[in-house]
Amino acid sequence: MKTIHFYLDFISPYAWLAFNALPGALQGISHRVVHKPVLFGGMLKHHGQLGPAEIPSKRDWTYRQVLWLAHQQGVALQLPAAHPFNPLGVLRLAVACDALGEPNRHVCEQVFRHVWCSGEDAADPLRLSALAAQLQPLSDPASPKVKQALQSNTQAAIDQGIFGVPSFVVDGKVFWGQDALPMLRAYLLGEPWFDGPDWQAPGQCAVGIRRT
Repeated sequence: MKTIHFYLDFISPYAWLAFNALPGALQGISHRVVHKPVLFGGMLKHHGQLGPAEIPSKRDWTYRQVLWLAHQQGVALQLPAAHPFNPLGVLRLAVACDALGEPNRHVCEQVFRHVWCSGEDAADPLRLSALAAQLQPLSDPASPKVKQALQSNTQAAIDQGIFGVPSFVVDGKVFWGQDALPMLRAYLLGEPWFDGPDWQAPGQCAVGIRRT
């Protein structure tokens, strides 16, 4: 049985789409999924990047594309009242629902639906309180323990070279994005390509120019 670490931030519509598609991608494969909430903004800061929603034209395209993908895949998706938003409330709540800071699929689904299926403000305090009452976390989401667990998840992702969400890590290999799910499945099924030279090829390609 393979263990797949699923690094996610509920702020990402692609993470919601991947969350829905993952069971189908792993059908027939013995596996265990560990959900690892991370602060995507912290990863962006570390890598010196802007998020898709921070570039106006890319923001518009991102929303159009995820709405199309949701339509195509039959997944419920409504843009929240405001996006991007501060995701710390939903992230800490999810982390607080598990003693190890690794919420189960049910918890993650409820949080994702809170963000992506209502069309309302995901960071609204009253809505967050109602969600907490529904999920009944084991710890106080505002506790130092929970905050540290989220920070640790985020740092662990950065240490593994992860730069975006959703990302899946298995056997030290990183698979980024919803569109990487077929690639992840192929690896788990033992596709020989992953033992060939192409997986290592990026490290042998020199950087020809750097922008300053």
